[in-house]
Amino acid sequence: SLNKKGYHYRNWNTDDPTPHGETYAQLYKSIPFLIAIKNNEASGIFFDNHFESHFDMGKENSNYYYFGAKDGNLDYYFIYGPEVSKVVNEYTNLTGKTPLPQLWTLGYQQCRWSYAPEQRALEIAKTFREKNIPCDTIYLDIDYMDDFRVFTWDNKKFKNPKAFTDELKSMGFKVVTIIDPGVKVDKGYKIYDEGLKNGYFATDKDGMVYKNTVWPGDSVFPDFMNSQVRKWWGNNQKIMFNLGIAGIWNDMNEPASFNGPLPEDIVFNNDGTLVTHKEIHNVYGHMMDKATYEGIKEATNKRPFVVKRACYAGTQKYSTVWTGDNQSTWEHLRMSLPMLMNIGLSGMAFCGTDVGGFGFDCTGELLSRWMQVGTFTPLFRNHSTIGSREQEPWAFDEITEEINKKYIKLRYKFIPYLYDMMHKCEKTAPIIRPLLYNYQNDKKTYEINDEFMFGDNVLVSPVVEQGARQKLVYLPKGNSWIDYWIGEEFEGGQYIIKDAPLDICPIYIKTMSIISNGEDVNYIGEKDTECLNLSIYLCDKKGEGKYIAYNDDGESFDYKNGRFNEYEFIFDLNDNLNIKMNKNIGYENKYKSIEFTLHNFKNNKKVLFNENEVKLNNNKFKVNL
Repeated sequence: SLNKKGYHYRNWNTDDPTPHGETYAQLYKSIPFLIAIKNNEASGIFFDNHFESHFDMGKENSNYYYFGAKDGNLDYYFIYGPEVSKVVNEYTNLTGKTPLPQLWTLGYQQCRWSYAPEQRALEIAKTFREKNIPCDTIYLDIDYMDDFRVFTWDNKKFKNPKAFTDELKSMGFKVVTIIDPGVKVDKGYKIYDEGLKNGYFATDKDGMVYKNTVWPGDSVFPDFMNSQVRKWWGNNQKIMFNLGIAGIWNDMNEPASFNGPLPEDIVFNNDGTLVTHKEIHNVYGHMMDKATYEGIKEATNKRPFVVKRACYAGTQKYSTVWTGDNQSTWEHLRMSLPMLMNIGLSGMAFCGTDVGGFGFDCTGELLSRWMQVGTFTPLFRNHSTIGSREQEPWAFDEITEEINKKYIKLRYKFIPYLYDMMHKCEKTAPIIRPLLYNYQNDKKTYEINDEFMFGDNVLVSPVVEQGARQKLVYLPKGNSWIDYWIGEEFEGGQYIIKDAPLDICPIYIKTMSIISNGEDVNYIGEKDTECLNLSIYLCDKKGEGKYIAYNDDGESFDYKNGRFNEYEFIFDLNDNLNIKMNKNIGYENKYKSIEFTLHNFKNNKKVLFNENEVKLNNNKFKVNL
């Protein structure tokens, strides 16, 4: 939950496949950072120590909290707000911001252990297109590899990997493949032979290469603390990208092992300084992600897409994060909301869960509700385990399929807005935020675990209980809010009961805000968008607002050198609606026109755009650029 009072946490990255509950003291990630609010003033503490550390949040004694570590230095930063938003901003100034991702990575992504052989993966892709359900990405889990050897393909299941990825590309799909750190012990296997020859694997205290058991059987572990090893691992990414792969999914990088955990005295070479696993365990995955990110960047000169499970503070610089191996249960759906909000507060703006749940068997109702949450999480990936019930959008019945389709299409409508927010979060804020992030002066927001802000302007209050068809929604004070589905305006600072049949997720738009809208497409880039579509949500009374719509080439780093466009809209509602636009064109002028749709607009008012009156048609107007 958001409020950690009364809990004790152990920071030690842990792969535990049993169903997690609130009693668990450690999970896959270790981010030793806390935010406190007292007397309406926020502060933060970042304990920069990656040995095993502990935070006791008043469990031992309700009068105080404490933190400490088994070893290492007592290095910590005290960050004063007094706003939560300033605490998060200063924390990410220290540890790094979430970089702007490639645009396609914000689309819907389909995964399962496993889509193999290639005929099964192609069948999944073709079904998406036949059913007109948008999807951008297909994942390949461990079964695409040759006997689980990383950077290889099983040529019986995938006879020609490049032809396979080319066929998917022709349908508008990107392919993301899993890579684990465990390297199979196998003489004659290139990755193993190179690593062994050059001393790239972790050793025991006597200098012998350490072995444990993972998916390939006997496995060794790259020493990612060593910059030469990271360079080597990064260069190996070319093997995958030369075959048409678009992203890498780093799994099992806690590191996970089947024959007991790695002993604390396993030795790593931190560029000349010998360190033990006791010290670097929590940053092992972090350094693997760094190696992967830098290797992809060098191989492609595009913004790398790396998905990871284990991490430490600052990993947001290199990869997106999902919450790990959850279960297809209502409890895990409920728990995912505060987990995602906490991850956002911890600096990791590009985050998500396994939609539908990874383990156990999903149901049509659970998948429908989880899809509604996934629509508003930056990483929108449906994933399930081998042997469980399939949970593609069409895997249940027609009602479930139509609801899934409705919300996946809704996601694509929100993608331009999400991209605008991702660009903004590279400088400041997370995407998924607890209500207290924006409404710290409203104490009723402090303990709300089942609602969140999606960027600046959208409040989402998902249904997370089986059988529920109504939702008690709190709307923060300081704004009025418009029901996305029916257009009704509500004053903030009140609870309302929203009817929420299975196909309705309660969504509210903050008044005096703009939402960038996308087109109806099967995948990102299917159509050349020449018109910027903007919805303006007005209030009954007077007000003002501001919004910046952003675009660039969607994949390269050229935006860092000014090759992007910004369209700034400043508007106010008084006797008339006045809209002014300023534009900064550093990239090709993509848009030829802008279409505005006005919500909650009173027709007795005039509309002025850049001081010229415009005529409305069904509360819409278009201007040419």
